[in-house]
Amino acid sequence: MPTLLALETSCDESAAAVVCNQTVLASAVATQMEEHARWGGVVPEIASRRHVEALPHLIEQVMAQSGVSYQELDAIAATAAPGLVGALLIGSVTGRSLARLHGKPFLGVHHLEGHLCSVQLGDPLPPGPYLVLLVSGGHTEMICVDGPGDYTRLARSRDDAAGEAFDKVARLLGLGYPGGPAVQAAAASGDSKRFSLPKGRVSRPEGGFHPYDFSFSGLKTAVLRLVNQLRAEEAAGGEPFPLADVAASFEQVVADVLVERTTRCARDQGLKTIVMVGGVAANHRLRARLEERCQALALEWRVAPLAYCTDNAAMIGVAAEQRFRAGAQSSIELAVTPRLPLEQAPVLYEPQAPF
Repeated sequence: MPTLLALETSCDESAAAVVCNQTVLASAVATQMEEHARWGGVVPEIASRRHVEALPHLIEQVMAQSGVSYQELDAIAATAAPGLVGALLIGSVTGRSLARLHGKPFLGVHHLEGHLCSVQLGDPLPPGPYLVLLVSGGHTEMICVDGPGDYTRLARSRDDAAGEAFDKVARLLGLGYPGGPAVQAAAASGDSKRFSLPKGRVSRPEGGFHPYDFSFSGLKTAVLRLVNQLRAEEAAGGEPFPLADVAASFEQVVADVLVERTTRCARDQGLKTIVMVGGVAANHRLRARLEERCQALALEWRVAPLAYCTDNAAMIGVAAEQRFRAGAQSSIELAVTPRLPLEQAPVLYEPQAPF
């Protein structure tokens, strides 16, 4: 079975892992959340500097914990797209340098393919095809997976991703960054039915609405108006601002929209299994809502383990292992790119580097 060292530096978390046969031998993540929280979001230049500082120690740590030597590795992988260019370069250059130094094949991995493969680190998957709901800070998509590397996007957010909506609403509520965990904590004691918020819909040019696509910008605006109204009432001597109820109402409508449209898509497409991955998949209310709805519709469901929902190198290692088993490897000259549709992931393994 191939053993790989994998690196992930696409945004604000530095990570390294050693994987073998879809099993994590060692994994380590260094988060930068506290530093970026001061600015209300990720600062690319700071992220790049922190990757330079953290990555060598993480690699040393996972190699020691795994008990695997560089000679025993079969390949080395790193995220090549999409992400922050400066951040991606740190992992890519490090991975390619190690690969050349030790005479190992290199694989540049698509970050979203890593998220799709993260579920393989948990319970075994039923046979495909199946529908994946990918919900993260920068992406909200529904993808039909027919097999390894065979992806078809069926729906997406037309504006903010779900994770971006959490971040923006958290700022409106004064909860800080990152928004997902902050809103979840605030919503824990709230009444999710107190405030009615819109389930954004996407219009079709020919009329009507797209049945699966998402839009969260209108929801964010509705929360802004609600917050302004409630703050004004509080200032006029009314009840204290109901932070928990607003947070819970927002969190509930996001969960309802994601689950309702995903289960509708699965049934319409004749898909019997739904898989949820990405950082927002760690949200407790969303996980519970998906379980409840799938059980009611007799659909199988899987969710990535909590430890591997947010960015990590173990998922990159599993994705690289999947490609490596199929005989793929990347050019040692492969650079990075901030944008690359998932459907174009195979270009990362062409003999001539595409960028």
